[in-house]
Amino acid sequence: MKSPLADRLKVALPAALAMVLAACGGGGGSSASSVSSSSNAGAAATSSLVLTLPSRGLTAKDLVVVAISGDATSMAMAAYYQQKRGVPAANMLYVTLPSSGDAISDTDFAALKSQIDTQMPASAQAVLLAWGAGEPSRVVGTSCSMSITSAVTYGYNASYCNTGASCAATTASAYFDSESAHPFADLGLRPTMLLGTNTLASAQSLIDRGAAGDASAPSGTGWLVRTSDAQRNIRYPDYLTLPTLWQGLLTLNYVDNSTGAGSDTLASQSNVMFYFTGLATVANLASNSFRPGAVGDSLTSYGGVLPSGGQTTVLDWLNAGLTASYGTVEEPCNIAEKFSRASILIDHYWRGDTLIEAYWKSVQEPGEGLFVGEPLSHPWPDAPSLAIANSQYQISTRALRPGSHYTLDYLGSDGSWHNLGSFVGARTGVAALTAPLAPASATQLRWTGPCATNTAQVCTLATSS
Repeated sequence: MKSPLADRLKVALPAALAMVLAACGGGGGSSASSVSSSSNAGAAATSSLVLTLPSRGLTAKDLVVVAISGDATSMAMAAYYQQKRGVPAANMLYVTLPSSGDAISDTDFAALKSQIDTQMPASAQAVLLAWGAGEPSRVVGTSCSMSITSAVTYGYNASYCNTGASCAATTASAYFDSESAHPFADLGLRPTMLLGTNTLASAQSLIDRGAAGDASAPSGTGWLVRTSDAQRNIRYPDYLTLPTLWQGLLTLNYVDNSTGAGSDTLASQSNVMFYFTGLATVANLASNSFRPGAVGDSLTSYGGVLPSGGQTTVLDWLNAGLTASYGTVEEPCNIAEKFSRASILIDHYWRGDTLIEAYWKSVQEPGEGLFVGEPLSHPWPDAPSLAIANSQYQISTRALRPGSHYTLDYLGSDGSWHNLGSFVGARTGVAALTAPLAPASATQLRWTGPCATNTAQVCTLATSS
């Protein structure tokens, strides 16, 4: 694996993830308190206005499944997925491949992409390619290769892969670490995942694992390994603080074997939920047992080259029992931005994103990276609510972004917005927040927070009717 300039390593945790949930004063709930700046909070007559908080997590109606017409295995994979997940018939797309094999030319891919786009429902937000390791997993252009998942998402464009320059950066994803719950509606892209298994039976097992992970709130363990491979262990700065940050919520273990005195790999571990490492070959994978919904990958050059690139592949991770993995199909150099960032993946997964959303949001430069697995696995779904109880608003959600500001406001008869409660997101389970009721003269409620496409800005996230 080639090495870039040292300043390419940008894996510091986002400052927002280090902040703590706190309200601005007054009131209280089990996870946060609230404050009202409204002079009407104590009025005798109060409003019965409520609103529906935005939910996280793509559903079957948001997902398109693409199968290869005439390929019995692909068609059976797609049919099983549709039955298991309840994908609408209108979201089942069927294509013919212009050429066979694990690689497809950019010219032939253009014809394939046209078939997909022509059939695509306007409401679709994400894509699952229901075929295995022997069918196209990478798109080969004149200068570089993209993964099939990124090419379906963006179209083939050499800016998303190395163009011959040594250790070049590639085009960044606008979806990276965003709060978007509807990526096509918000950003004009549909994150794509390849089922990626090599038999129908293994595909069915993978799909079953993904579904079994739904709402399981797993207590499994995460392993963040700094190996003795200095070129491939560069993600370790992102790992250092995670065990402490997640203490009491998730069990995350940071293992430092940079000196080579111990073992570079996990062996015979049980209930593994996360496994991130950096090795060309990851030994002992199959000796471990993984929770439904488990995610893991290794920073190495050819983990996404199927059926084999001479290194541990994403297929090996799936065959070991994980529910999703990621690897590159083109020499990425050891540029951290081209691989998943554990801190971001775990945060979004925990706050209610599905597996495909959390994984895609964790990779800043995904053009060369192949995402494989079961996209809708959803271990920590959010069930947000805002209701009136005990003469106050009671708010429940796990979706608050750590460090971001949220408000509950009402529109008064004077035509101005007045604050009922202000909150700052934190790393927690389900936050229980409270705010005083709006006065009877209020005409509308609104919930504000970080914008879907720019978390530094504040947007209205929901309003009452």
